[in-house]
Amino acid sequence: MIKDGLPILALTMGDPAGVGPEVSLKALESSSALRNSTIIFGSASVIAFYQDLLQTPSPLHVMASLDDFEQGSVNVINVLDLSFKDIAIGKVSPVAGDAAYRYIEKAISLAMTGKIGPIVTAPLNKEALHLGGHQYAGHTEILATLTGTKTYAMMLWSEIMSVVHVSTHCSLREACNRVKKARVLDCIHLGNAAMQQLGVAKPRLAVAGLNPHSGESGIFGREDRDEITPAVEAAQAEGLNVTGPVPPDIVFLKASQGKFDLVVAMYHDQGHIPMKLLAFDSAVNVTLGLPIIRTSVDHGTAFDIAGRGIAREESMLWALKIANRLAEHRS
Repeated sequence: MIKDGLPILALTMGDPAGVGPEVSLKALESSSALRNSTIIFGSASVIAFYQDLLQTPSPLHVMASLDDFEQGSVNVINVLDLSFKDIAIGKVSPVAGDAAYRYIEKAISLAMTGKIGPIVTAPLNKEALHLGGHQYAGHTEILATLTGTKTYAMMLWSEIMSVVHVSTHCSLREACNRVKKARVLDCIHLGNAAMQQLGVAKPRLAVAGLNPHSGESGIFGREDRDEITPAVEAAQAEGLNVTGPVPPDIVFLKASQGKFDLVVAMYHDQGHIPMKLLAFDSAVNVTLGLPIIRTSVDHGTAFDIAGRGIAREESMLWALKIANRLAEHRS
């Protein structure tokens, strides 16, 4: 579905008790081009609350169908309408957790049939999601399940550097167990393809080590020698521009200096800490391996500032822009 040369984006507003509705509205109000190519999937009453709070100028249009798109308005598909009589701003709620799931579920169903373009997600709260009856670790796992995707990975993109993760939402002990040649190689392939889709013809990839000094030839652990190195060598044999394992205490510095386009990190915090430090307001979460495009903000529901009108929309703006860029190169 295309309007004004851009694919129609589905922006799921996330947990209605968090900052998702606010940053979604702020992002669309900042750009007429984005506003005219984006549909919010969520609650019209919650969006109306934030329009009043922020005194935004664009009218709210509740769509009766996908064909009922109104230029110049904030277009909303009222998947599950809630008000702040039903939930409390800034509080964990099973009602809000269930709503956040239903917003993404509806968007995925339409994206899988080609009726809308990329999905851009505002944050959900994992505790609320579970209380609402949906036992997923987060958005990534919901998307993988509902699209039937078996091989996928989380990538964090920024203008400074990008990172793809071998594992994400699991214990550190389990993360070490998941460092296997096949999985590392999958992440190299997914990351390389994603960077090409973002316009980098020959991506320069670095694979981070797991252990200090990348294991020091097995002295500090065998994973780097037995699992990571064989994956890197296999990718090199395929002609990919891959280096590693690079000691984890230096690889992100080199990437931030422009020596690599992408780092394959071995676990959640290994990749997230440098990205949060260097690109907290501008990083974008991209799910790789899906049959549809999905990007997201790289922050949580921020219940502590929800409803105060002070949430920053930069990450959401970047998520929308990167979704469009991925769609352009995919097509």
